[in-house]
Order: sequence, then structure tokens, then C-alpha cells
Amino acid sequence: MVQKVILAPQGPQLSELVQGYWRVADWHMTPEQRLAFLRQHVELGVTTVDHADIYGNYECERLFGEALALDKSIRQQIQIVTKCNIMLCGDKTPQRKINHYNSSQQHIIASVENSLRNLQVDNIDVLLLHRADALMDADEVAQAFATLKASGKVSHFGVSNFTPRGFELLQSRLDAPLVTNQVEINPLNFDVADDGTLDLMQTLRTRPMAWSCLAGGAIFSGDTEQAQRVRGELEALKEELGACSIDQVIYAWVRKLPSKPLPIIGSGKIERVTSAVEALKLDMTNEQWYRVWVASKGHGVP
Repeated sequence: MVQKVILAPQGPQLSELVQGYWRVADWHMTPEQRLAFLRQHVELGVTTVDHADIYGNYECERLFGEALALDKSIRQQIQIVTKCNIMLCGDKTPQRKINHYNSSQQHIIASVENSLRNLQVDNIDVLLLHRADALMDADEVAQAFATLKASGKVSHFGVSNFTPRGFELLQSRLDAPLVTNQVEINPLNFDVADDGTLDLMQTLRTRPMAWSCLAGGAIFSGDTEQAQRVRGELEALKEELGACSIDQVIYAWVRKLPSKPLPIIGSGKIERVTSAVEALKLDMTNEQWYRVWVASKGHGVP
């Protein structure tokens, strides 16, 4: 059973593993099947769900909301994370010429209102700014957050893909702590372990959320020298640790980081979620962790 952990000082309690819904449009499930999947991972203790307004070309929140509407009681058992500030251009937004960011007060509030309608809920547990925005006015974002907090529409706030300096800038304008920075962490890309991002999270006792832990499948099928080296090392560690799959080794590797990231699971198959839950039992040594580091970097430690 997955336990809940405190995400940050004054922050919410989220499950140690998070179920991502960014691909729910590709799962080709009926609303009833989506609800059944939600119930199954909640029973495993994976009670936190991760969304963004743009996922599935602005469709994924609505698909989740359809399922949730079939059993509104389950809302009391889950914690909803969603994001905003990416502006996609496409068939649904023909007036836009390019993808860009918008962290204005007006857009943040409008995006939350739209997410609430699509998810068919009254409150979002954690709202994240999706991407670092060169045009972000921290004072304006703080005003938006204060408005949403006062209205009861959002309980906590955080960021995603922010630099340490960007995180500190926004935090300097807020009374309550930002509760997370959702960043990419996997054996092919863990720059956040070197650029100060995870150091800052550990300093603040704030747990990051880790997206793309499996590198979008590149670890399993990539033909680069790096992917092949990493895959070989993970296979060796799978045998040593008694893991059932290299997925489990990867989750253990991510969770070994002392900032204590919360891995996000991207699969819509309950068997894969159950496997990730089983990975919580794995105990990796420092040397085993660094074997993956060396395989990824292609050289030994300094």
C-alpha cells in the first residue's frame, strides 16, 4: 500500500507515487473504464492524480471529469494536481500563430476556472505553473494565487520545470511556500541533480515531482550508445535487486535521491501501476545508484 507524505512545509499530503493522466486520451477507454482504473489505483494507495490544461490537446481533464462524475464520492479520496500557462496553437486555437507561455493573472484564473469545469470539481489541490516563462511577472502571479486561494478554488501552489532562481523569485513574492517543482528525472536526463534544482528542494524540505521517469520509453527501445549502456546496467541491477522489470529499478533509482521525488506513472494499465507500487520495496545501494550514473554519463565520477 502506497503511503501519503507531506509534500512541503505547510503543504498537502500526496501519495508517494502519482498517477499521470497526460495520455488518457490515448487509452481509448469509456468513462466507466476510466472510473474503474481510477478506483483500482486508489485502492493501491496511489491517490494523487496529475493533469495539465493542455494534455491531450486540451481533452484529458474533460475525459477525467467524465469518469469522476460517475462517482463523485471518489473526489474525497484523491488529490488533484493540474497546471497552466502553456498556450498551444492548433485546431482548437486557430487564432494563435505559435506555442507560447502566458503567466498573466487573467490567464491563470481563467485556466483554473476552465480546469474546474472540465474536471467537474470545486477545488484543485495543487496548481502548478507548467513552464518557466521569461515574461512572468512574479507580483502578478502572486496576485492570481492569492485570489484563487481566497476563493477556495486552489489549496496549494507550485511550479514545474523551473530553475532554482526562478523558483526563488516566485517564492519571494508569496506568503505560503511553493509546495513542489515538477521536473524531468530519469537515467537518461537528470540535469536537475547537477544544476541546483534538487539541492534547493532539499534545502527547503520540499519534495519534487518526477515526470518522464521512463524517458518516454527511450530507455527500453532507444538505440543511442547512452540508452544501450543504461539499459544494460538496469538489466544487471534488476537481477541483483530481485526486481521484476527495469521499470522497477528506475523507480527505485529516482526515489534514492535525497530530495525524495514523487515519481509520476504514465501508464493506463493497472498491471504497470501495481509493478510501480512493488518497486517501493526495493533498496538500492549508493554504488548501485552510481553505476546507473556512470552508464548514463559514459564516464566515471570525477
